[in-house]
Amino acid sequence: MDMAESTVSVRLGIRNEKARKDLEEVILSTGGFHIQMSIDSDPCDLLILETEDDSAKDFQLIQKLQASGKVKEVFLTSPRLEPDLLLQALRAGVKEFLSQPINREEVRTGLIKFRERRGVLQHKDIEKKKGKIIHFISSKGGVGTTTIAVNLAASLCQSNGSSSVALIDMSLPFGQIPIFLNTETSFNWGEVLRNISRVDETFLMGVLSKHSSGVHVLPSPATLDEVNVETPEMIEKLLSLMRNLFDFTLVDGGQRLDDVSLRILEMSDTVFMVTILNLPCLTNTKKLLWTFQKLGFPPREAIRIIANRYQKKSSISLKEAEEAVSEKIHWLVANDYHLTMSAINQGKTISEVASGSEVDKSLKELAGTFLPQGQKKRFRI
Repeated sequence: MDMAESTVSVRLGIRNEKARKDLEEVILSTGGFHIQMSIDSDPCDLLILETEDDSAKDFQLIQKLQASGKVKEVFLTSPRLEPDLLLQALRAGVKEFLSQPINREEVRTGLIKFRERRGVLQHKDIEKKKGKIIHFISSKGGVGTTTIAVNLAASLCQSNGSSSVALIDMSLPFGQIPIFLNTETSFNWGEVLRNISRVDETFLMGVLSKHSSGVHVLPSPATLDEVNVETPEMIEKLLSLMRNLFDFTLVDGGQRLDDVSLRILEMSDTVFMVTILNLPCLTNTKKLLWTFQKLGFPPREAIRIIANRYQKKSSISLKEAEEAVSEKIHWLVANDYHLTMSAINQGKTISEVASGSEVDKSLKELAGTFLPQGQKKRFRI
């Protein structure tokens, strides 16, 4: 019988009967796979192994099987979804981590990716997402870039429940997105990048923290000794994975302008330059625009200036500000320092604290411009 030559052989090391049954149904319905009903010593293309209590022993087995060549790849499944377990699996060479109860689409996606890695493609392979990358850069410290990034991310989730949104904190040192969202995070991008050659979409979803708004968060390193692990190549791979996973990936870049941030700018679909209408900020905004022009990226049409804390009776008018930077200001966000600081201090979004306020409406309308029915307004106040 030549089934093993034309299809992928899968062996299941699963104790949970419900999980085994669910896996068998997905494997057999995906196409191109057959379940190997043989002894453990026989070689197979893919081993799906369940681990629970004695995970150290399981990881030793995984490494031994892969080293011997008897197993080409290993997927791991467990009812536990803990950061340490994910890291151990990553280091042991596990390609996919399947949560329990079994998510059928997650399993199917993992199986299709296995076929792709092995060069066994099928017509029904799922298409990759081609999400948008939105980069935020500050004209000057303290202009509210993180506030806008955090609340725009939440607004994108709220504006369209089907949109998936991720938020990466690249503002160094000590980015503050987890504080703004009062979110406990177990991993940061420094830890992910150290293992970037082994990271795939399943593992990435396992290490992201999900806020109640629906936003998935990847914070910056918490200590200085964790910084400077990144390279432009690493961040490119990370963002490529994020682009495949999410409709929108928002990057809070702060004032950072180095090789890594330049690579992010190259990959970005939209670059929001956050400023306020005062002379130092507008001067820096003009310098940044000039710098981007000299670099040749991002393209001018991708750059959008946001004027935060806008007041109609500002000493510098909107017209004067646009003349100063030789560029139109794309969006205005009202000045409400008390409301904004109240939200930050509570670790809540502005929408949670004061839904319907001028600031909240402005950011929701900005989110709406990214959706199919997006508004045509240039700014709102």
